[in-house]
Amino acid sequence: MTILRAKDLTKVYRRGSSEVRAVDGISLTVAAGEFMAIMGRSGSGKTTLLDLLGCLLRPTSGALEIDGRTVIGASDGQLATIRRERIGFVFQEFNLMPTLTAIENVMLPLRYGPRRPRGRTDARALLELVGLAHRESHRPTELSGGEQQRVAIARALVNQPAVILADEPTGELDSATSERLMATLRDLNRNRGLTIIIVTHDAAIAGATDRVVRLSDGRVTADARRDDEDFVRALGTDVTAPALLDPVGFR
Repeated sequence: MTILRAKDLTKVYRRGSSEVRAVDGISLTVAAGEFMAIMGRSGSGKTTLLDLLGCLLRPTSGALEIDGRTVIGASDGQLATIRRERIGFVFQEFNLMPTLTAIENVMLPLRYGPRRPRGRTDARALLELVGLAHRESHRPTELSGGEQQRVAIARALVNQPAVILADEPTGELDSATSERLMATLRDLNRNRGLTIIIVTHDAAIAGATDRVVRLSDGRVTADARRDDEDFVRALGTDVTAPALLDPVGFR
C-alpha cells in the first residue's frame, strides 16, 4: 500500500530577480512500512524534500498524496491535522522544551489534539519502549544527547503516526549512540510497521536502511533498494564494508 506519493514536486525560492529550485521536479512513491534514507550533499534539497513530504512546507508546484488523498490546496488547519495525526517528526536538534521533564515533553503533542485520558500512561509506555522509563522526571539538561534524541522519538510516536520523518537524527551523536538509535528505529519499523524516512549524509546510517534515495541539485540521481546492484553506489561510497551492507549490525 502506498502511503506517500509525490509527482513532479517542486519548491522554488526567489531571491530578488533569481530563483533557487531547492526541489526540482521530484517524483517519489513510498510504500507503507518502508525504512528508507534520503541522502545528498549540503544544499542538495534533502531537508526541503522532507519538509514537503511532512507538510511543513507547501510546494511551488506538483502533487503530493498521503494515504491516497491529495494535500495540495489543503488549508493550514487541514495540514496541521495531517501532521498531528499521520506524521511524527524527529529533528537533529531534538527540539525539547527545556523547562519540561522527559514525560512532559513526550506528552506535549497531546495538547493540540483530542483529549487523551490515558496520555500520561501512553507517554510512560513510550519512554519504556525507548529505554528511558527511569528518566521520565529528568529535564533535557539532565539527559545525554542520545537520551534526548530517544525522548524526541517517543514524542514523535505519542500520536500514533503512520510515518516518522527524521532529519539528521544522528547528526549530534557519537557513533555508538548513533548505532543504538538506529537499532531503536529499526525495531519500530519491524515490530510496529512504521514507515520511517531518514535524511542523512552518513553512508553507514543510510546503509542500515532498506532503500536509499540520493539527491543532487534538487533532483533524484539514484534510488536503490538493499537487494539492488546499485545500492552501494547510491550510498555514494565504493566501500563495501559489512557495517554498510548488513542492518543486523544495528540491532
